[in-house]
Amino acid sequence: VQLQASGGGLVQTGGSLRLSCVASGFTKDYNAIGWFRQAPGKERERVSCISISSSDARISYADSVKGRFTISRDNAKNTVYLQMNNLEPEDTAIYYCTAAAVFCTLSALEIDYWGQGTLVTVSS
Repeated sequence: VQLQASGGGLVQTGGSLRLSCVASGFTKDYNAIGWFRQAPGKERERVSCISISSSDARISYADSVKGRFTISRDNAKNTVYLQMNNLEPEDTAIYYCTAAAVFCTLSALEIDYWGQGTLVTVSS
């Protein structure tokens, strides 16, 4: 399984970005796709995740991004999006697309696949 993330960049406080994650390979190896982020000097934290099953509508968000970030999927394109609105300097981090058999795990150790990171920088 390969995960290709894109969409990071530099934005001012209050701005928006949309991250994309395209999955390829054997997509039956996982049940959820999500995003972790890692800020300088901090541990990786889960941002959001979504089930990839068409019959499962489960979505989860970290408290710090609820109401500002929206995750969505396009199963036909094997793509998951993370719309990030009202960005804050605290959102500055490298964002990693992830895939896991465990739905919305908080532990980076339970992630089965990691994409390359995409850098999001929010200036104050």
